[in-house]
This record gives sequence, C-alpha cells and structure tokens, in this order.
Amino acid sequence: MQSVNLSTVSEFVLVGLSDALEIRLFLSGMFLIVYLATIAGNITILVTISTDARLHNPMYFFLGNLSLLDVLCPTVTVPKMLEALLLENKVISFTDCVVQLFFLIDVVGTEIFLLAVMAYDRYVAICHPLQYVNMVSMKLCAHLAIGTWVVGFFNSLLHTSLVFTLLFCDSNEVDQYYCDIPPMLAASCSPTYSRELVILTVAGVLGSSAFAITLVSYIYILWAILGMNSSESRHKAFSTCGSHLTVVCLFYGTTICMYVRPSSTYSPHRDRIVSMLYGILTPLLNPIIYSLRNKEVKCALRRVISQVRAALTRQECVSHSLEP
Repeated sequence: MQSVNLSTVSEFVLVGLSDALEIRLFLSGMFLIVYLATIAGNITILVTISTDARLHNPMYFFLGNLSLLDVLCPTVTVPKMLEALLLENKVISFTDCVVQLFFLIDVVGTEIFLLAVMAYDRYVAICHPLQYVNMVSMKLCAHLAIGTWVVGFFNSLLHTSLVFTLLFCDSNEVDQYYCDIPPMLAASCSPTYSRELVILTVAGVLGSSAFAITLVSYIYILWAILGMNSSESRHKAFSTCGSHLTVVCLFYGTTICMYVRPSSTYSPHRDRIVSMLYGILTPLLNPIIYSLRNKEVKCALRRVISQVRAALTRQECVSHSLEP
C-alpha cells in the first residue's frame, strides 16, 4: 500500500470526543466494557470452532472468519479512542491515520462480502439440502473466504489511496472518533468531487451487489421455511433467520448510509452514531446472534470448558503429587 503525502500537515486531531471529564469517563468505561466483551465472545467462538472437529464444516468455517473480522474491526479504532478519552491524547500521525483508515475499510469491506457468501451458503443448505455436500465443498469455501479477503484488501487500497492523495492544508481537525472516509474528505482543502464519484461508484456497486445476494438468499430461505410442515420447525427457523437478517440489515444499512452518499450530506453528529452501530455494536452482536444461540456451538463450548477443567484438575493433581 502506497499513499503520497502531499499535505502540509503531519498529524491530525480527533475532535469528535467530548472534553468534559464526566462524559469522557463514561464513554471510556462503556467502550472498554463493550470492547472486552466483543473480544472475549469472538475469541471464544474462534477457539471453539477450531478445537471441535464436529464444527469443521462450511457454515462454521465462515462463522470463524466472521468472528476474526469482528475481533479486528473494533481493535482498529477502540484502543485509540480509549487513549484519547483517558489520556486526552487526541493527536494521530498522518501515517497512523492512513493505516487506521486502510484496515477499517479493509475489515468492513471484507465483512460485507463475507455476509453475502454466508447467506448463499445458508440458502444452499436450506433450499437444496440433498445437493449441499456436492455444491459447497470445503475447498470452495476456502476459495470464497480468500476471495472476500482479497476483494476487501483491494477495495480498501483504492479508497485509502483516493483519500490520502488529497491535500490537507491549514486545518488538521478530524470531526470523528477515528480516521474515516467522510470526515477526511470534509477536512481536505482540495477538490474532492472526482474522488467522491469514484468512491460512491465502487462502494455502491460492490455494496449493493453483496446486499442483493444476501437479501435474495434470505428471501428464498424464508420461502422454503414457509413450506415446512412442522410449525415448531417453522418457528425455530423464522427465529434464527429473523435474528440473522436483523443484524445483516443493521450492518449493511449503516455502512451504506456512511459510505454511499455525497460529502454534502456529511453530518458529524449523525455519523458518529452510525459508526458506533457498525463498528462497535455489530461485532458484539454477531457472536451472540450467529453462534451462541446455536445449539451445536453451545454443546461444543461446553465440551471445550469440560476439557479445560479436566486439564486444570490433572495439572493440580500433578502439582500436589510433587509436593514433599
């Protein structure tokens, strides 16, 4: 990744955070709790999926990728936010700002494409169960997962290059919690129309395509659910798909609202709220909605906990036997 620093500024100041001590303490506590819960939940899912052979199938392979993204997404932004809140260090260097924006767009973009792949996987599993094994192999899953990461990387590379080859002159204030595309465009002193047009086109085409695949897949899934004979099965399937679709719409809706719109509609206050939804809240909800409500994952998690307890017990017994 290369970006040409043509600016007269070498650092930016993140001014989206409050200066009031009480508000800063409240926000830092809230962000820290949510961040730790997000990391703990997603790492638990990753460990459970990787250690339990029963979960080594396409659905849980994609869930593992989602959990990894949900670890990375808040990690890109929250530590710097906590530093600004607790230490009042709101300054971020030009290079760090470039890196932060690149990884943020990379992770968000990859998750957009991954959710589309996961929706298609569920469509095949529910609507074509007899052909599922032949249609969705682990080799195909690996290729699809790698494809989402590669597309996310190049999508982010394009957006980051477009933003940071702009000029940043007198003002170095960024009205957001972290470096993101809309506030960076607003802070630039050079014309942004052509860059905005490219960003809108690329984000619109890729984002809309991924959302269309996801939406159509869930429409077919819901149609298949309506054809089920058992009311109990329909209720269970509706509950699962409904919760999945709610989180998917929240993520797609907030990201499209953030990136697929002209800078003339930029609103710092609104954007700070929207960014909280897809950058902090969704990574917290994903392991709960997709994994922890799943019976197989809960059983696997119990097995992992039992194995850990057994290992600790054996270690304790060995330690006691070695005592004089």
